[in-house]
Amino acid sequence: MSTTSKDGCWGLVQVYTGNGKGKTTAAIGLAMRAAGWGKRVLIIQFLKGRDTGELHSLARLSPLVKVIQAGSGEFCQPGERPPGLAEATERALGLAETALASGEYELVILDEILVAVSAGLAPLERVLKLVRHKPKSVELVLTGRGAPPELEAEAHLVTYMTEVKHPFRCGVEARRGVDY
Repeated sequence: MSTTSKDGCWGLVQVYTGNGKGKTTAAIGLAMRAAGWGKRVLIIQFLKGRDTGELHSLARLSPLVKVIQAGSGEFCQPGERPPGLAEATERALGLAETALASGEYELVILDEILVAVSAGLAPLERVLKLVRHKPKSVELVLTGRGAPPELEAEAHLVTYMTEVKHPFRCGVEARRGVDY
């Protein structure tokens, strides 16, 4: 599934999952690194739609980095489905399929897609097909809690973010510039 180029092995599948903080942050760090080497990057943020610091930073890396948000911007608990979320997820999956097929990007990040799978918004079989049929030259990153074993099995790298301690547990709200 991978290819070797002057940059070494490129075109792997990475999964960042677990209950700890840092999955999106790790993926964005990878996007910045890739852009630093002139790679074209697409980030599709499933379930997200609010203004965040990373959007402002990544906009400065345009045209190498493009971010598309596919959510309402409203925080939702597991099991909740705000109006329009299923449709937004469907559009995001279509965008991901088109982007992967286009050959335009060397790194595609599907941020929070694993949560969309867990919530039943993104069919697992469709996401597995995305992973299995992506071009060999495209590095693909999937983030979010609750990675299904089938996706972990397809990945070349799986990283679990484990929460040991979190300020939310003692009432600290999400902080601008740190948490969003």
